[in-house]
Amino acid sequence: MKFKTIALVLGLSCGFVSQSFANEAESLKLKLRSLNTFEASFTQKVKDEEGTLLQDGTGNIALKYPSKIRWQQLEPDETLLVSDGNKTFYFDSFAEQVTVMNTAGLIDTTPFILLTTQDKAQWEKYDVSKTTVGYRISPKPNVESQVELLDIVFASAGVAIDSLSIKDASGQTSTFKFSNAKTNIELDDKSFTFKIPHGVVIDDQTASE
Repeated sequence: MKFKTIALVLGLSCGFVSQSFANEAESLKLKLRSLNTFEASFTQKVKDEEGTLLQDGTGNIALKYPSKIRWQQLEPDETLLVSDGNKTFYFDSFAEQVTVMNTAGLIDTTPFILLTTQDKAQWEKYDVSKTTVGYRISPKPNVESQVELLDIVFASAGVAIDSLSIKDASGQTSTFKFSNAKTNIELDDKSFTFKIPHGVVIDDQTASE
């Protein structure tokens, strides 16, 4: 999935619905609290609003609490997103460009960051509901987000993530199916650092965030 500027009850029932969202958010947070690290390979399918397949892809992912992410796409294009918890780097090897962002600012762009943080202020920006197979996260109306919905499905046993489905503001849906998943293994912090290659274009967005 190409980088997109890395990236939902009115009436008397409002209080009840809000409490329901809060309870389900706590349920998801409790599950994620047990997921200190996660590593897996993935296959990706991108579809438009009509369900037409636009793109297939493969790659691998590593997560480490708190806020550390390494997301590498191998096909159809080689791209790499790395966060050390403070700064996030997005490297497009074909374009020979690196985009640098503050990790804290990404929470307003994608709820995906919630997988690696228990920060109450960040979670309060999103509604969480249970689905028949997992959880759905959506930004609250006052939160600007490139992502409209994030569906999380866990494996039938344990805390490994089975799949993620992301619907963005354009209506496209990207589904990631994970395999060879490993949870709560030792992951070196060096995996979540990025050294900018010599000669590439650097788009530093940290000062403007």
